[in-house]
Amino acid sequence: METRSDLSLSIARPTTESRLALREEPEGRSPVMAQTWRDLLFLHWRYPPEQIQDTLPRGLTVDIFEGNAWVAIVPFFMCHVRPRMAPEVPRLSNFLELNVRTYVHDAAGIPGVWFYSLDANSRLAVAIARKFFHLPYFHAEMRAARDDGWIDYSCRRKEVSESCRFRYRSVEDPVEAPIDTLEFFLLERYLLYSRDAKADRFYGGRVHHRHYHFSHAEVTECSRLPLQLAGLPDPGRGPDHTCVACGDLGVSIYGLERVDREG
Repeated sequence: METRSDLSLSIARPTTESRLALREEPEGRSPVMAQTWRDLLFLHWRYPPEQIQDTLPRGLTVDIFEGNAWVAIVPFFMCHVRPRMAPEVPRLSNFLELNVRTYVHDAAGIPGVWFYSLDANSRLAVAIARKFFHLPYFHAEMRAARDDGWIDYSCRRKEVSESCRFRYRSVEDPVEAPIDTLEFFLLERYLLYSRDAKADRFYGGRVHHRHYHFSHAEVTECSRLPLQLAGLPDPGRGPDHTCVACGDLGVSIYGLERVDREG
C-alpha cells in the first residue's frame, strides 16, 4: 500500500467553511441508498499525526485538531438499509457494524473519514460494501443487548479467536456540537474516502443526515483489539474522549465519485 509521510505546507487545509459546506445536501444528485444509524458509541484516542500519516494512502493527509490526530472505534446498529426507491431486503436491512476510522483531507482540503476496517454480521452487506464502495469490510460474529439503558455489544471477527466487548450508556441529555469544538471536528463528517486497490483508483462518497446530537457516555467495558487488528499501535490506555449519539439517525448515501489524488 502506498504511504506518504510528507506533511507538505503546500497542501490545502480544511477550513470551518469547508467543514460546514459538507453538511449541505449535495446539489443535483440523488442518493443511491437509505439507512438508519442507531445508538452510535464513539471511542476516540489521540495519536501523533506522523504516526497516522504513515498509515494513509497517497492522496490523503491526516486531519488534526490542536496538534493531534484522532482514531475512533465506533460500534452501532445499522437499520432499515435499502436501495433508494426500493423496499428493505431480508438479511441486509438490519445488522450490527463496528468500524475503526481516522480523520483526513485530500489535497484540496476537503475533510472526510478514512476507514481502517468495518466489521458487520451480514455476509451480504460485507460483499456489497466491498464490491461497490471499496471499503474494507469483514464478516464477524456480533451481538448486542439492552438492559436498563445500557447497551452490551460484542464482536469477534471470523478469523480472530479473541472477541471485543463494549458496554455503554448515555449519561445526559444530547446536544449539538458547537462549531469548531473537538466534538464538531470528530462527529460532523459527511464524506468518506475509499480506494480500489486493484485499479489504483481513489473515491469519495457523500452522506447526508441531520446534525449529530451527542451526550457524554459512561463506558464500563472497552476493548482496544479493533485498533490492533487495524494495524495501529495499542495506545495502552482507555479512550481520550467518549460520547454517544443515541436514537435513530436517518442517512442518505450517495454514489462514489472519482477523486483526483493531486488536488
